[in-house]
Amino acid sequence: MYRQAPKGLLIENAVRRLQNDVNKIANASGFKVDIDTLTEIKAQVTTQKFYEVAPSSFMPVVVGEGAWADELLTYKSGSVSDPFESGLIAQGSSGPSRDSMSETAIEALKVPVKYWKRALSYNLVELNQATRSGNWSLIEAKEEARFKSWQLGIQKIAFLGLDQAGVDGLLTQSDVTSNTALITKKISEMNGSEFQALLAGLFGAYNVNSDSTAMPDTFVIPTDDYLGLVSSVDETYPLKSRLERLSESGKLATMNPSFEVVPLAYAQAAKNAEFLGGGSGLNRYILYIRSDRQSLRMDIPVDYTGTITDTVSGFDYSSVAYGGFTGCKAYRPSEMLYLDF
Repeated sequence: MYRQAPKGLLIENAVRRLQNDVNKIANASGFKVDIDTLTEIKAQVTTQKFYEVAPSSFMPVVVGEGAWADELLTYKSGSVSDPFESGLIAQGSSGPSRDSMSETAIEALKVPVKYWKRALSYNLVELNQATRSGNWSLIEAKEEARFKSWQLGIQKIAFLGLDQAGVDGLLTQSDVTSNTALITKKISEMNGSEFQALLAGLFGAYNVNSDSTAMPDTFVIPTDDYLGLVSSVDETYPLKSRLERLSESGKLATMNPSFEVVPLAYAQAAKNAEFLGGGSGLNRYILYIRSDRQSLRMDIPVDYTGTITDTVSGFDYSSVAYGGFTGCKAYRPSEMLYLDF
């Protein structure tokens, strides 16, 4: 037979549950912390860290051009002139002849602009509770979190793009050739013969891809492979590391003393599995020209902008930040070469 508990016990349990709920609500924002007389609250706040890399270190990033446009239009021009020999003059010949002609073909490339916004809000209770902690600014923390969201979002798009038409990343260009024959394992795991074969064929493959019109200034390598390049080429005569030999070979082959070998975590299969290789990802190496905005470019027509924080009730406060961006576009895809495994 069911018997009701004494009234006093029911009230005591209800009060205990209510207090637990209050504690959960208070601690949800991290304001309420148990301390005693030997507790010192440090002025510094430890913040979360992310993998961060500047897109502008890998491609030209153009800020402020084309604000509020739906798309950016770039014209590509090319020569369709008659052969040079057709312009030779046959002196002494009779009769009219057709003059050889030089013409220019124009191609229009459209890149969509995407717009982004993110709101933040807080109320008077949260603001005052955060102030009581004495070492933490609620408003500053929320603003930093929103700006970090923009930075990390732009970073990901610069390298991987979006699952939307026309928004590609450095690693996801649909019209760039992929070479799967030259690199079949990590460079740091190659034996001496395999490494020498790579050096012999790497820049020749790029030269064929660009039809001898350009040479690269950058070689992007997955970070986990790059970190292993400190090993020497030959342990019998450990004079130089693989990284040094790779860098030297690039400078010699391209005749460019500014040629660089740089690491990128997004080039690792595990980091790009969502975008490359049908869900399994690819270890993608890239030879390309990163210093020429006519070859490769990302646009940010509207840079990150925050509106004024405002309130209607005097209790709840809110603001909105916004920005506009494109993906990364290879305007001369033959000046970029993917090497995948």
